[in-house]
Amino acid sequence: MALRVIQFSTGNVGRHSLRSLIERPDLALVGVHASSPTKVGLDAAELCGLEEPTGVLATDNLDDLVSLRADCVVYTTRAETRPSEAIEELSAFLSTGTNVVATSLVWLVFPPHADAWLRDPLTQACLAGGSTMYVNGVDPGFSGDLLPLAALSLTERAESIHVQEICDYGSYDDAEFTGVSFGFGTPPDNVPVLFLPGVLASIWGGPIRLLADELGVQIDELREHHETWVTEEPIDCTMMRVEPGTVAAVRFTVEGIVGGRAAIVMEHVNRLTAAAAPEWPTPPEGRPGVHRVVITGQPGVEINTHLGLDGVDHNVAGIIATAAKVVNAIPAVCGLPPGLVSLRDLPVSQVRSLLR
Repeated sequence: MALRVIQFSTGNVGRHSLRSLIERPDLALVGVHASSPTKVGLDAAELCGLEEPTGVLATDNLDDLVSLRADCVVYTTRAETRPSEAIEELSAFLSTGTNVVATSLVWLVFPPHADAWLRDPLTQACLAGGSTMYVNGVDPGFSGDLLPLAALSLTERAESIHVQEICDYGSYDDAEFTGVSFGFGTPPDNVPVLFLPGVLASIWGGPIRLLADELGVQIDELREHHETWVTEEPIDCTMMRVEPGTVAAVRFTVEGIVGGRAAIVMEHVNRLTAAAAPEWPTPPEGRPGVHRVVITGQPGVEINTHLGLDGVDHNVAGIIATAAKVVNAIPAVCGLPPGLVSLRDLPVSQVRSLLR
């Protein structure tokens, strides 16, 4: 029997997960949430570019969706800027027995790393409803947990783990959130939210601690580093227009220190067009982006992952993959014991119904 699911939000990520929910034979869409008045009342198919109507109309009424008692909610709405409201929405579903898979509240990629103000109310809601919640994506997510664990499984001894996202964000149409968070297009003395003390560690520290826990080592501390690159020429791209003298590339790392050395490192190099920061690490030739894991040790392993083939833009592919990461986990999450879970709690295989 198909699992009954709800899509919560139809934005950048949500419209792709919505399409997947409609098309998958093992899932049955029963509800859609839309916060925009222009979307309320529209058929789910129209909201994700499909032609055949589903009969499921978007609503902004949370109580109506909770009352459906669905098996799972795919929660992709932007929550990092409204965490209190998001906790209330999620708790409403979890406390009444509906499981949740989510791409937001990325602090929960490894729940033990999250602060108690976020973790505790959601855990209590899970226990009250006998439900389960799982948060993941591409990064944070796949590139920082599944990919390094796959590489580590091929080693007999590891000395360090280095995870990189190197990506041209120029074609990513998200100036309002990603652009502002990274400080693109702002003077170099501006400190965007991502680079406030503790923010980087709060996000990428979770995957670091998950890997450390799996490896059986203790993280002594998390160290943050960041730098910016300022353009001398104007740069026009989908993300925005970047004026001379403002930031067109950022580079940052979070280091997990073990025994006085940086043993587990999460690094980002994000630029607006290939012209930005040419001296910083770049993807393999001909590729606009890469998610890379390098394990030093014996024998040493490097895995390079590229999203988007056959003409699919790499940034669009990243959004599709982010949605797929949680949609594909729905059957497994619905079978887990109550509580907040991470990748380590799920089976290796999460590919049901994908070959069609």
